[in-house]
Amino acid sequence: MSSTPYADALARHAARDTVRLNVPGHAADPGAAPALVRYFGQDLLLKDVPPLLDGLDKGEDNPLAESLRLAAHAFGARRTWFLTNGASQANRIAALALAGYRAALDPIVVQRSAHSSFADGIVLGGLSPRFVQPSIDGWFGINHGVAPARLEQSLAQLDSGVAPKGVYVISPSYFGAVADIAALAEIAHRAGAPLIVDAAWGAHFGFHEALPENPLRLGADLVVSSTHKLGGSLTQSAMLHLGHGPFADELEPLIDRAFALEQSTSESSLLLASLDLARDALQHGRDGIAAAVAAADDLRDRIRRGGRFRIVSDAFERFDDIHAADPLRVSIDVASGGVRGTHARELLMKEDGIFFEIATESCIVGVIAPGAVPDASRIVRALHDLPVDPGVARERDALSAMATLPEPGPLVLLPREAFFRPSETVALDDAIGRVSSAAIAAYPPGIPNVLPGEVITREVAEFLRHVAATPGGFVRGAADPALATLSVVRDASIG
Repeated sequence: MSSTPYADALARHAARDTVRLNVPGHAADPGAAPALVRYFGQDLLLKDVPPLLDGLDKGEDNPLAESLRLAAHAFGARRTWFLTNGASQANRIAALALAGYRAALDPIVVQRSAHSSFADGIVLGGLSPRFVQPSIDGWFGINHGVAPARLEQSLAQLDSGVAPKGVYVISPSYFGAVADIAALAEIAHRAGAPLIVDAAWGAHFGFHEALPENPLRLGADLVVSSTHKLGGSLTQSAMLHLGHGPFADELEPLIDRAFALEQSTSESSLLLASLDLARDALQHGRDGIAAAVAAADDLRDRIRRGGRFRIVSDAFERFDDIHAADPLRVSIDVASGGVRGTHARELLMKEDGIFFEIATESCIVGVIAPGAVPDASRIVRALHDLPVDPGVARERDALSAMATLPEPGPLVLLPREAFFRPSETVALDDAIGRVSSAAIAAYPPGIPNVLPGEVITREVAEFLRHVAATPGGFVRGAADPALATLSVVRDASIG
């Protein structure tokens, strides 16, 4: 039996002597697409085929179905879906599935820093959210995860006798902080709710003892996996995994229906094959994972010894929500060495050809893929060549002063209703007391301060104004960059 059945079947199909009178329009023919052939090579185009082909994804026990079964087994899932529109598609599927689960207006408890794609799913599904705040590290301007005690408090605030549709949390965070999934699952299940984990950054978890465990094996009921991030598949490919827990029988048909709504009728064979290959590589790539962990440890040690910069994860022990850390994430506090994170990332890309994943005003984050062993000497040398900016310390103090977020206003309309109602743009002061039609988040720390359907309070408005006026501050989702105006629901106001 093949260990990569879909990828192997696709290769066999590409090797056949065929005449293509179907899509895609390049027909894998140098005469039809000479530029594509020159750029990508004909082999890639031969493997770019449409869905519903015998011997690939059509018929009972086809190679794609076998690849899905192998993936479910590898990740410990009851069932796995391959996705070709990223983990964003998985988040929307999860939200739409929950929309059909239990009573329409039963609440869902959501980590406030949820990815925008899950917020989109809340809008599309007409869900009624209640929020639980993650911990915030004001020094670095970042947020982490949800502590078990905080989830219990949020669940206790729900109306008596109402079981939430689900609990949605994120683990690991962008900076590699891992939540106590086993404890969160136990709390959610005790409340009668499935636990959905956005583990977009944890596709590699559970495949080596040096890595944190896969959330499915810790009790999660539905897991979002952005396989292209650290699982090794092509960009925009992802998986959604259903666990074996007490809610699986009810959730599976709902996920199937939501998948049908979100699925492309022209799924990329290249992305599907990459998921098949990535799963196999994770299963049989222990040596590569070990090499990458050792490389990440070495890079962190070299940065510490250099004395100029700090490692963000060295401060994780200060937070009760952080249960473990992803060793393949190297998060560097560059502000401690007098450099803005955003400026450091740009300089390293342009001057040194070193690409870090993301940057905040204080930090840059690198990820080391399983099997990769980057040149640590080159990276450390480039870091220490970064010029010092004397103003960074002052800006950092100003930003860290905003670590305490104002309480969001009450949710008076469902996000879906607020999003689709007619809206208007008004001056910031005039928006106070009005209902927002948009999601607005101040960076740092990037947690939505206002969501569609919530009342814009004076405290929130002043906080947003302060962030927008602070060097290094940024407000995402505002009607204009200067935050002079906000978008509000036209025909809804509060007292």
